[in-house]
Amino acid sequence: MIPRTRIRNIGISAHIDSGKTTLSERILFYTGRIHAIEEVRGGGKGATMDFMPEEKLHGITITSAATTCQWHDTQINLIDTPGHVDFTIEVERALRVLDGAVMVLCAVAGVQSQSITVDRQMKRYRVPRLAFINKMDRTGADPLRVVQGIRDRLQLNAVLLQYPIGSEDQFQGVIDLVEMTADYFEGENGENLVKKAIPEPLRDEAQQARDQLLDTLSLFSEPMTEMLLAGEEIPKELIWQTIRQATLSLEFTPVLLGSAFKNKGVQNLLDAVALYLPSPVDREVKGLGTGDWGLGTRTSNSQSPVPSTQSLITLSPDPDASLVALAFKLTVESFGQLTYTRIYSGTLKPGDTVYNSRTEQRVQIGRLVRMHANKREELKVAVAGDIVALLGVDCASGDTFCSGEPLVSLEKMFVPEPVITLAITPKKQEDSDRLSKALNRFQREDPTFRLSIDPESGATLISGMGELHLEIYLERIQREYNAEVFVGTPAVAYRETIGQQATFDYRFKKQSGGPGQYAHITGWIEPTEEPFVFENRVVGGAIPKEYIPACEKGFREAMQSGKLQGYPVIGVKVVLDGGSYHPIDSSELAFRSASHQAIEGAIAKAKPYILEPIMLVEVETPNDFMGRVQGDLSSRRGLLLGSETMQGYTVIRAEVPLARMFGYSTELRSLTSGMATFSMEFACYRQS
Repeated sequence: MIPRTRIRNIGISAHIDSGKTTLSERILFYTGRIHAIEEVRGGGKGATMDFMPEEKLHGITITSAATTCQWHDTQINLIDTPGHVDFTIEVERALRVLDGAVMVLCAVAGVQSQSITVDRQMKRYRVPRLAFINKMDRTGADPLRVVQGIRDRLQLNAVLLQYPIGSEDQFQGVIDLVEMTADYFEGENGENLVKKAIPEPLRDEAQQARDQLLDTLSLFSEPMTEMLLAGEEIPKELIWQTIRQATLSLEFTPVLLGSAFKNKGVQNLLDAVALYLPSPVDREVKGLGTGDWGLGTRTSNSQSPVPSTQSLITLSPDPDASLVALAFKLTVESFGQLTYTRIYSGTLKPGDTVYNSRTEQRVQIGRLVRMHANKREELKVAVAGDIVALLGVDCASGDTFCSGEPLVSLEKMFVPEPVITLAITPKKQEDSDRLSKALNRFQREDPTFRLSIDPESGATLISGMGELHLEIYLERIQREYNAEVFVGTPAVAYRETIGQQATFDYRFKKQSGGPGQYAHITGWIEPTEEPFVFENRVVGGAIPKEYIPACEKGFREAMQSGKLQGYPVIGVKVVLDGGSYHPIDSSELAFRSASHQAIEGAIAKAKPYILEPIMLVEVETPNDFMGRVQGDLSSRRGLLLGSETMQGYTVIRAEVPLARMFGYSTELRSLTSGMATFSMEFACYRQS
């Protein structure tokens, strides 16, 4: 068994078209996991990690893919994630279970819009990362500018560990600033890493870069500071140790260089993954634990028990400890459900019976497999630190499996809200059942794919993160389920909110001959930055504690449909501060109904208004077309945020209402003779 300290659970994340999947393909080749290199758009079989037909057709990663490979004495469990913002949930749930990450940046474009999103996700889960500046062979490559962009735009303490030997079409290799050697990559596929002396013309520049690296690292190491002041040579072991400690504490971001497509720099990156990124032992993971679920109280509206004692506990990545594992991704296949699972503590074997802390049900584990893209390798045992897949287990994404005491529930992942909706109807009656199966499957697999029914037309509504997101699902409906649908025009997912504080004092009384219904609540609502906040300030037993959850449920239900145009209401804080009850006629249902109706009335008094989704748009265009592109964005009610001019082209950033961005790709091609590209992601909701 590989020691837990020699395991690296890492993800590769970046802006679209930065070369993540190309890099993943080289990693698999150099670690011996595959024996021939395929390209994303190279004809042939296509990249190993892009196995879906839609991925090969569009030339992009759509779903995260997992694999395992070996680099010297280190086992690397690798997840390649999509770069397109429409599939950001794949990045979100991967980072939720990973210990470290590689952020890939283009040497020309630098920090782009999705780079910022990925950085935010890594910070949310406190994931240490390396930065890899890819595409050093491209015209306009400028790694120093990219490093400055990482510092300025991502607020990271980024420093080069390497110095380039040439750039653009003259990029030959890298200078290792720790060992002070020149690294070249020879052989048909760059498989032979050859260390040589640093070229004479680059020695001074390399020494300056090393001095800057050591100066930054000395802030994290007193021994290094003392040695620098004494003019002593710093041993490489101390440099490696300091980089690792500062990286794990999120105070330092090592930056490496290369060109995955030209087979340069990948072996150095693998060395850095082993040297600097955390093992499962280095990551502190906490869960909500309880020693007694059976004695807890229940309310009829709760989905899980209320434990009698709860506490945060730190999980031990020890194979001999009690099992704690998180189901972070589901795919539904012909044989049943495939559940991707990260094991944080304990050991799991086929035939084991485990406890699902959400459903309170015990589940028997059938088959255990290790994934290599879409291929499977049977396992007899999996232990703490492993990422595996379970076959045939019925659960939901985010469920925690555990055994023994204490029972544990792990924090779920953040799920962004959909911003676009399409109405679809089957073309033929026989398509209805197949369409229903497809939609139910997709909704189960993807938390950002939502289903609803239009109450007026009865049409099925599908909601997602963008046009491409829904387009991929429509393609899969036709390819995988042989169902054809009529598709309506896209609709924007607007929201409603309130503009001021408003009070409520609502008494619910109902008498129908039998037992009555009585509930009385008082309080107020006010605007907030959060989607919804509930605060209980009831004192003295004015409302019994067992009715408080019912009040919150009623408040939440009222937020589902606003009074202006029926859109969900967000940005509301509800404070419940009093009320009264009847010892016989009061019930959970009465307080739930009272809360629902009280908030509806309060929202109407709080100056409600419509919010529309605003997208952060980033356009990369040749300089000749910059004026046209800016004018077009302004005509779409866009707010220009700024631009950055590079060699021959300009990157324009703007915030534009989503409603004005439909069909933009076609218009942009027309404006720029097909020479410009763009990306967009959700930025915020703003008053329309």
